[in-house]
Amino acid sequence: MQSLENRLSDFFVKSQASRVQPDPDIVIVEIDEPSLASMNAIAGRWPWPRSVHGELLEGIRKQSPKAVLFDIWFSETDKFRPHSDAFFNAVLAKTPQVYLPLLRLDEKDDAQGTLLTDIAPALWGQQAARAQVAATGKPDARVSLLLPKAIDQASWRIGSINFIQDSDGVGRRYYVNYPAAGWQIPSLPARVAQDLGYPLPAQESIVLSWRGTADTFSRISYTDLYTDFKRQKPLRDPQELRDKIVIIGFTADGLFDIRPTPLGSIYPGVKILATAMSNFKNQSAMTVVPSLVLALMTAALLLALAFAFRLYQNAARIGLFLLPIAGALLFLSYVLIPQLVLLPVLTPIIFVATFYLGSTLLDYLRERRDKEHAVAMFSRFVNPHVVKELIASGGLARGGERRQVTLLFSDIRGFTSLSETRSPEEVVALLNDYFSMQVGVIFKHAGALDKFIGDAIMAFWGAPLDDEKHAEHAIDAALEMYERVCDFKLKMGETGLVFDVGIGLHSGPAVVGLIGSEQRREYTAIGDTVNLASRIEGLTRGVAPVLVSEDTMRMCPDAFDFIDYGTFPVKGRLQDVRLFEPRRKSR
Repeated sequence: MQSLENRLSDFFVKSQASRVQPDPDIVIVEIDEPSLASMNAIAGRWPWPRSVHGELLEGIRKQSPKAVLFDIWFSETDKFRPHSDAFFNAVLAKTPQVYLPLLRLDEKDDAQGTLLTDIAPALWGQQAARAQVAATGKPDARVSLLLPKAIDQASWRIGSINFIQDSDGVGRRYYVNYPAAGWQIPSLPARVAQDLGYPLPAQESIVLSWRGTADTFSRISYTDLYTDFKRQKPLRDPQELRDKIVIIGFTADGLFDIRPTPLGSIYPGVKILATAMSNFKNQSAMTVVPSLVLALMTAALLLALAFAFRLYQNAARIGLFLLPIAGALLFLSYVLIPQLVLLPVLTPIIFVATFYLGSTLLDYLRERRDKEHAVAMFSRFVNPHVVKELIASGGLARGGERRQVTLLFSDIRGFTSLSETRSPEEVVALLNDYFSMQVGVIFKHAGALDKFIGDAIMAFWGAPLDDEKHAEHAIDAALEMYERVCDFKLKMGETGLVFDVGIGLHSGPAVVGLIGSEQRREYTAIGDTVNLASRIEGLTRGVAPVLVSEDTMRMCPDAFDFIDYGTFPVKGRLQDVRLFEPRRKSR
């Protein structure tokens, strides 16, 4: 995630940097395009004679700056203009506050490199050099370096200006000390900071804090300053560089000293050096929140999200809760940048978002599986369109619930005699035809098939969907079931003479739900209402093909004509039960 994290932090850093001004005590003397053009008549094409830099340095020295840093290579002597080098060296000898760059080269060439003890005073100063040699224990260490060999070593005050680029090629950090062969080579701005008494961070590199834009540094064009020093009566403020840290380097595109940074893909190297110098001077480097803190924050968010999914089943509600959290984290990361704290929040947000999407998908698949299971299960018991309504309404109470229902029991009369005169295959075929016919009627009237009990059928109305007219619908179904039996008997011929059914109905409260063992459960109804409906079915023999209890009759007294058959004793009940035969109203 580091590349994405870097892009986000770069966006925040760039937007915040434009709101603050760079340190005005750091001044860039820039070799820009106008300087290359106007100096051509004086010094010719680049590279100019080093005497030009000497003349500029003489003028700067008179204004008493704190330090002068050259971001220009002086790695080879000028064989064609040795007097020019000599003049520049003479000025450097009189200007002890000048600092020069070096470059750490490929370590594979270290064996032929520079003996570090030879340049230790130039790197750290005399006292610090002795301490460095003692601390490393490696007085024979050699490192391949690009050094300012055109300058007398007595004038060397040097430091590295190696560019640190992250994996995406962008420079966001700067060396405090470059590790090499067990030694710590100071960077150029760190070397200056050390001499000026600014405290240095005890780490290998810093994350730069950026201020302003590439154009908002205090800048003076090289040619403007040089020509002003040459005038008899200078036009510029003669004290403009007093107590300043002056950095001399390139900003002209043609000299190719450009690097990618958070502020832009084409950013002058001299301004990176100026930014690092400002960070060391003002102790304003960024502090990156430790990865352990980010890991703990991510884990906390993931645990909170997991808890939310266990507590709430609504993924959309959880998502709406996550959006302000993500926004708050992004805002916190943004506002911490002026406080010099870098809080990478994109990785935690992406982890949480991925977990959220995965959990949402898992919930969706689980819900889909449950619905498919419910459809498959309830399609055995109720009309398919009832199943769809049930699923749309959010399923059923798995633990069972008390509902007002109407129970129906239907049993075949004379089935034993019938089965004795037919083969088992014929009996099964007959039952299948009969059950298919009767179940079709139950489904037609929105009933739920509970089970087959041998040759008997148990069904109920009022669950799983609410049905205010469950008694009326159950009686309608019972009457049609008997009408279908009459037609079925005619098709059976002589065999149908001994085939008959009895249907009993009773309405009341019952517990309805998934009941059974862990291995097998069925959606069924239990309770006294069920038992009484079964007993009423047994009382139909010799009375009427369809009988209903008084409770059922009272729920739809005007929907049918009822014939009162009086009261009947019921096994297991102290009170007799009053029964009625329902008939369709005459037209």
